[in-house]
Amino acid sequence: MGPRVQLPPEIQLAQRLAGNEQVTRDRAVRKLRKYIVARTQRAEGGFTHDELLKVWKGLFYCMWMQDKPLLQEELGRTISQLVHAFQTTEAQHLFLQTFWQTMNREWPGIDRLRLDKFYMLMRMVLREALTALQTRGWDERQTEQLLELLTTEILHPDSEAPNGVKSHFIEIFLEELTKVGAHELTADQNLRLIGPFCTIAAQTQDSLVLHNIAQGIFETIVEQAPLAIEELMNELEEEELSEEEAQERGVLSREPPKGSVCRAQRPLDEQAGDDDEDSASTVLQFDYKAVADRLFEVASRQDTPPQNRKRLYKVIRKLQALAEGLFPEADIPEEAYQNPRGGRRVRMKKRLSRSQLQDQTGRNAKEALHSDSSPGSTRRRRRRRAGGDPPVPRERPRGHGGRGAPRRQRRPRVGAKAMIASCQEPKAKRKRTPEGQK
Repeated sequence: MGPRVQLPPEIQLAQRLAGNEQVTRDRAVRKLRKYIVARTQRAEGGFTHDELLKVWKGLFYCMWMQDKPLLQEELGRTISQLVHAFQTTEAQHLFLQTFWQTMNREWPGIDRLRLDKFYMLMRMVLREALTALQTRGWDERQTEQLLELLTTEILHPDSEAPNGVKSHFIEIFLEELTKVGAHELTADQNLRLIGPFCTIAAQTQDSLVLHNIAQGIFETIVEQAPLAIEELMNELEEEELSEEEAQERGVLSREPPKGSVCRAQRPLDEQAGDDDEDSASTVLQFDYKAVADRLFEVASRQDTPPQNRKRLYKVIRKLQALAEGLFPEADIPEEAYQNPRGGRRVRMKKRLSRSQLQDQTGRNAKEALHSDSSPGSTRRRRRRRAGGDPPVPRERPRGHGGRGAPRRQRRPRVGAKAMIASCQEPKAKRKRTPEGQK
């Protein structure tokens, strides 16, 4: 019997990560983190591309074997935070690159029952990648490297990313960027971060990618514009109030003695203000004119497909309107224009001004208040409107042999008797006899 072959550490860890027992998998994840820290601290150390692919295959099946939702979330958070165990930016980017390559390779084999946890894993890995970029102060060079990596592995037409991976990445990009850097990023930095989406939207031949970028990136920016402007105004007001309060405190307030209650605790209104700031939802700030100019630059090129140019010009008009201070109205659905009745009604409703609608609704409300719902009052109202005699009721149809329910005959008025007497009586109907009795 020959000597036992010693497997590389990456393969051993991958086998334990994909084990059947949860205790074995959890222990392997902890050992992997220690192994990454120890290996990347050395100058000659580091991982190769193939080694990280083996590690990510083990991590993929570690997530595959986890069934309970709360444990899935905890495991996804632990796996995504492994990116911070790497000591250099190049090692972090290689770790992220092999992750997306693993997801592209394994995506067709994921069944629908396991899709949600891998959607969550992609979201968490993207968030930690942006967090790592945040810790380096949103450095411009490292930002470009990360965007180039994401574009090459996911968005580029030559990438091997399936439609599911592309669509989910486009959907979650602005959401995760908002969670990580909404309080720090400026409008110029946000424009740089969405730059690859502008380029791909103008170049792609895939209508699905074009629709997802237009809807998930640019239309989202347009929809969040009122919230962004409101948040900007609130920040300016808070800055003015803080300056005024600082001046008043410098003139009027005195430092309380040591050990007093005022020195130990902050005022309740300041604590409540901090809670409100944490609970308030934040959005990204954009220079809408700069975004429109950037889109027009890529959409107006000669090699841009016509359908891409048409779709992007529609977004550009909305952004230009926002830059001028005009918020776009809600679009009328296309089904209303296809239906002639529905379309006509929608157009008429849109033409009515607000004052006309209020007058119309006011008149309808008054009529509803003064009206009586009883049938007798309804008949009296009809007679008063007609101003004359009531109409002669129509004869009810009867069945065979002239049978039917007896009708209550109404007594005519005095003026109507003379008219009925002067009229010529109708001729009596001849009875039909059978042909044999003639």
